[in-house]
Amino acid sequence: MRICVAGAYGAFGIKHMDALANIPEVEVTSVMGPTAEKIEAFAKERGVGHWATTLDECLARDDVDAVILSTPTQMHAEQAIACMDAGKHVLVEIPMADSLEDSIAVVEKQKETGLVAMAGQVRRFNPSHQWIKNKIDAGELKIQQMDVQTYFFRRTNTNAKGEARSWTDHLLWHHACHTVDLFQYQTGESVSESFGLQGPKHPDLDIAMDMAIGMKTPSGAICTLSLSFNNDGPFGTFFRYICDNGTYIARYDDLFDGKENPIDLEGVAVSNNGIELIDREFVSAITEGREPNGAVAQVLPAMETLDAIERGFK
Repeated sequence: MRICVAGAYGAFGIKHMDALANIPEVEVTSVMGPTAEKIEAFAKERGVGHWATTLDECLARDDVDAVILSTPTQMHAEQAIACMDAGKHVLVEIPMADSLEDSIAVVEKQKETGLVAMAGQVRRFNPSHQWIKNKIDAGELKIQQMDVQTYFFRRTNTNAKGEARSWTDHLLWHHACHTVDLFQYQTGESVSESFGLQGPKHPDLDIAMDMAIGMKTPSGAICTLSLSFNNDGPFGTFFRYICDNGTYIARYDDLFDGKENPIDLEGVAVSNNGIELIDREFVSAITEGREPNGAVAQVLPAMETLDAIERGFK
């Protein structure tokens, strides 16, 4: 499998590069980044034979079978469609688009081409959440409530590496997207009721710095989600699963019971790295000619919920 990583030297591009290095019979044949000096140095450091500053140049190559897009959110839909138009399978980092209209366009292009198009909903693949999903599928657990906190401390437009961004992050279409999709995936239902509240916007970044979201499924499961760029403390996303048969706390790839006792996740997956697991699923789906877990069509209900929440903002 010959893969191009676009946005390769960004925070998540590097995560995908590291993950792909652990997957047999996968070769990164091309990398793309907006600054020639940086992407050339990165390609040399990683031993990648081709680099470019435009996606079009990468898509024109015969030695690229698939593309992983770790590019700015506002480019995701257009670039994903361009990949499929060029006959390339595509894994687009979360979110696949920052509007419902563009999300639908990506799904329609996948149906038209029949290529593998996957959204980077990594929470589906974290071993902690896989353990919960396995229990639900086995009939051992039923979710009553998910209580989720997504917290950062942001005063400048910087990425996870502490470097300046060329685009602006968003609590709803980026960070809430993880939890909205996970809630529907874990319950096996689409959200039937939702609401959202947003706090004041940052004067320079022009994004809401605090947000509260509530969701409910037809069976009665609820999700409460708090998001903030104002939290001066440990950052990240923390999940509390309140179930009919136990309470569980997930912190990325670690899982604890309600009393903070760690749960052994050995054997849940071939890796404890969620990015590696999502990349493995992408490669396997292409190789096996099947729809992947996290296909863009599967994620579309989450985008519909985000759209409904956004339309409800006062």
